[in-house]
Amino acid sequence: MSDSSGTQTKVQRIISKYELTGMGNQLEAYWVGDDDDQYSLRELADLFNRTVLSSALDQANASPLNGEVENIYRLLTDEAVSSGVQTETKNALARDGIDVEELKKDFVTHQTIHTYLTKHRDVNYESNVDRADPIEKGAEIIQRMGSRTSAVTDTTLKNLDNTGRITLGDFDVLVDVRVLCNTCGESYTVEELLDGGGCNCAHQE
Repeated sequence: MSDSSGTQTKVQRIISKYELTGMGNQLEAYWVGDDDDQYSLRELADLFNRTVLSSALDQANASPLNGEVENIYRLLTDEAVSSGVQTETKNALARDGIDVEELKKDFVTHQTIHTYLTKHRDVNYESNVDRADPIEKGAEIIQRMGSRTSAVTDTTLKNLDNTGRITLGDFDVLVDVRVLCNTCGESYTVEELLDGGGCNCAHQE
C-alpha cells in the first residue's frame, strides 16, 4: 500500500535518508501478519532501528559479522547495559566514521511506527484480524503472507544491491503459491481452491 499523505513522517524521512527501499511494505506486512508471524509495534520499532543501524554501518563501509548488528543495537539501547560498555560501543562506531548521536536521533519509537502505519499507510489493524467468514479470513491471511514474503525479498535484494553485495537490474518479486492435491492430482491457485470450495476429490467420489 502506498503512503497517502504529502507530509513526510519521521519514518518516511529515515527510509529516504538510509535508502531503505521496501521497508514500508515490510513494516505493514509484519504488523498485519497472523499469529506467530505478527509483530508488535515495539518489535517493529526494533526491527526498523536495527535496519537503520545496519545501513549506517554499510554506508561507513564497516563489515559487521553475522549477529553483530543486533548486539550493537542492544548495547546502544538496552538500559541494563553499563555506561562504560555503551561508551566503548559508541567509540568503536565513531572510529568507523559514524555519528552516534545523529544515528540514535534517527531511531524511532513504537508510537512513531503506529502513526506511520495508521495515518500514512491507512492500515486498519483491527479490520484485518477480525473477520467473521473463515474462508475470507483464511484467504486474507495467505494473501498477507505472500505480500510479506514479497516485501522481505524485495527489501533484502535491494539492500544487497545498494551496498554492492550483488548486482541486480530493475526487477519485480513474484510470489506464486499453488496447492497440489496428492489424492486427485490436481493443482490449484489458492484463489481457485477457495472459490471452488476445495479440490476435485469431491467430484470423483
